[in-house]
Amino acid sequence: MRTRTGGFPIGIRRVRGDWQEDLAGLIEWARLEGFEVIDLGRDGDSSAGAVAGAGLRIGSADLPEWQGMISSAAGRREAAVARNADYIRACARHGVCNFFLVMLPEEPDRSRAENFSFMVEGFTALVPVLEEVNGRVVIEGHPGPGALCCTPEGYRAFFERCPSPAMGINYDPSHLIRMGIDPLQFLEEFVDRVYHVHGKDTELLPQGLYEYGSEQPPTFAERVAFGGMHWRYTIPGHGVARWTRIFEILATAGYDGCVAIELEDAYFNGTEAGEKLGFIQGGTFLSGC
Repeated sequence: MRTRTGGFPIGIRRVRGDWQEDLAGLIEWARLEGFEVIDLGRDGDSSAGAVAGAGLRIGSADLPEWQGMISSAAGRREAAVARNADYIRACARHGVCNFFLVMLPEEPDRSRAENFSFMVEGFTALVPVLEEVNGRVVIEGHPGPGALCCTPEGYRAFFERCPSPAMGINYDPSHLIRMGIDPLQFLEEFVDRVYHVHGKDTELLPQGLYEYGSEQPPTFAERVAFGGMHWRYTIPGHGVARWTRIFEILATAGYDGCVAIELEDAYFNGTEAGEKLGFIQGGTFLSGC
């Protein structure tokens, strides 16, 4: 299964759901459905061999230490760097080159500028091992508590201070759309740093925006699962991302990575049948873009 524009391999991100715990079963199902890629969690050092051995591509593996890399304590950062370095070397033996994380600081209540400096120190220390194995960090711009590197300002400043090409982006348009950031303009600016892509979309809910705005939480209503009051994450094709144009930009830039569907959609998550259907429908849509 590949995209029509660019011919990028399509796969899935393995994160949640009891049926996904059965790695052998997941691999067999993915192959039967035509998926070519599996993204792994923090168990990449132990699961990558089975995926690669089945002839599937590993899109990314999650780094085991996130917050520790952005700690105010130098010793905590050093320990996180050491743990991540060992993991990166172990994964690299199975061909893993992309290492996923969100830049979430250990103390999100500290000033963003302070946490930014800790982040730069932590990841600068990780660069040598990444360059040693031709690995790359792929940063997703999920705007979690105190998250850094989720807006153009944050990514731009980080790459200026940590310029190694081992520092890259996991491009996920759903987070940009949620924040009101033009995902195409972002991609055009940072495409040379994009090493991995998540197939996830966002639907905008104008009635929710009218009822609740974008600044205040609701008083009585409940948030939409995998979303807020005026937006929700969806499978590709159920949101507003312009996937064909995204693939055109990537192809023109010479992107040689893949697209892994990250399933976070209230209409599909929660059951094995629904999740499998969500992956299949998302992959089918992307294969026509």
